[in-house]
Amino acid sequence: MTFDAARYLPDDLLERIRSRAAGVDRDNVFPEDDLRELRDAGYLSILVPADRGGAGLSLAEASVLQQRLATAAPATALAINMHLVWTGVAKVLRDRGIDDLAFVQTGSVAGEVFAFGISEAGNDLVLFGSGTDAVPRADGSYAFTGTKIFTSLSPVWTQLGLHGLDTTSPDGPQLVYAFVPRSDAVVTRDDWDTVGMRGTQSRTTELHGAVAPAERVVRRIAPGPNPDPIVFGIFSVFEILVASVYTGIARRALDLAVDAARTRRSKKTGRAYSQDGDIRWRVAEMALAYDALGPQLDALARDVDAATAHGPRWFSLLAGVKHRATATAKQVVDEAILVAGGSSYFSSNELGRLYRDVLAGAFHPSDPESAHATVASAWLGPLDEQESR
Repeated sequence: MTFDAARYLPDDLLERIRSRAAGVDRDNVFPEDDLRELRDAGYLSILVPADRGGAGLSLAEASVLQQRLATAAPATALAINMHLVWTGVAKVLRDRGIDDLAFVQTGSVAGEVFAFGISEAGNDLVLFGSGTDAVPRADGSYAFTGTKIFTSLSPVWTQLGLHGLDTTSPDGPQLVYAFVPRSDAVVTRDDWDTVGMRGTQSRTTELHGAVAPAERVVRRIAPGPNPDPIVFGIFSVFEILVASVYTGIARRALDLAVDAARTRRSKKTGRAYSQDGDIRWRVAEMALAYDALGPQLDALARDVDAATAHGPRWFSLLAGVKHRATATAKQVVDEAILVAGGSSYFSSNELGRLYRDVLAGAFHPSDPESAHATVASAWLGPLDEQESR
C-alpha cells in the first residue's frame, strides 16, 4: 500500500507554509506560524509510537514527509528535522529494547520542542568527542559548560539534547549525553545572519553550567568510535532525515525548472524552451540524478526500521546517502538556475532561495571529507598508524 503523505502533511497546509517561506527568508525570522500549524497537525510526533500518543510512523515514512515539507520551505523542514532527529533516536532505541528516551516521546506529544546540540566549532570528532565540559553533581545530574554552534530551533526549543565530556569521574573520560531545559545558564546569541537556511535560526548556544537533571542523563560512553546504540541512533536518523530535506530541495528545483522550460519562449525560434535540445538535456540530467535519491533513502530507512544487520558497513552507507543527497541537490539546483535564466539571480525568486539553501548541505555531518574517509575505511580498511599521524 502506498504511503499517504497528504494525510499527515495536507496540501493546504503545505501551500500555506510555501506562501510564508519568502517572507521568513527575507526578514530572517523563525517560522513561528509554520511551527504552530505543524504542531497542531501532530507533525512533531509523527515518529512517536501510537501507544504514546503519536502517529507511529516509520523512519522511511518520515523521510517521505520531510522531502515533501522541504519542497515548500527548506528552512522550516531543516529546523523541524532537528526535533525529529531526537524523536527518531528514541524510536530506534525503543525498537531495540532500550527505552531511555521515553520522555522525548511523551514530551513531544505534550508540545515540547527538542533541539540538537552536538555541533561545536572545530570539533571534527562530532559524536566521538566534545569540547564541552560535563561536570557530575552529587544528585546524579550534570552541569554543562561550553559552546554549541548551529543550534536550529534556537528561539523555540524547550529541551536541548547535547553531549559533553566528563573528565573528573573515576571512570573518565566519558562522553555524557543528556537534555537540558532552558534556564539562565543557557545563552542564545542573536548571530544567525547567513547566506541561506535563514528560517532555521540555528544560532550559537553558550552553556554556563546548564544542568541536566539526573533523569535526563541518558548515556555515558567512552569517547572515540563506539558501537553504543545512541551513537548509531543519532547517526542513522540524522543522516537519513538531513538527506531527505535536500532531496526535497532537489525535487522542488526540478519542478521549477520544468515550469520555466514550458513557459519561457525563445525570441529566436518562437518556441517554448521545452522544445530546445540543450534545455531538454539539462532537465533530463537533473531528473536522472534526482530519481536515484528516493529509492536509496527508502531502502536505507527501511533497513534502520527493520534493524537490518549491516554491521560495520552501516556508517559508510549512512554517510554515503547523506553525501549523495546534498551533492546531487546542489547539482540539480545549479542546472535549474541555468534552465530558468537570469530571473533566478534575484533574491525574491524561489530558485534563488533554493540556491542559497542548498549550499548548507556540505556543512552538515558527514561533510564530504568525513564521508569519503568513512567509505574509504569501509572498503580499504583503516589507515596505517604511521600514515594517520
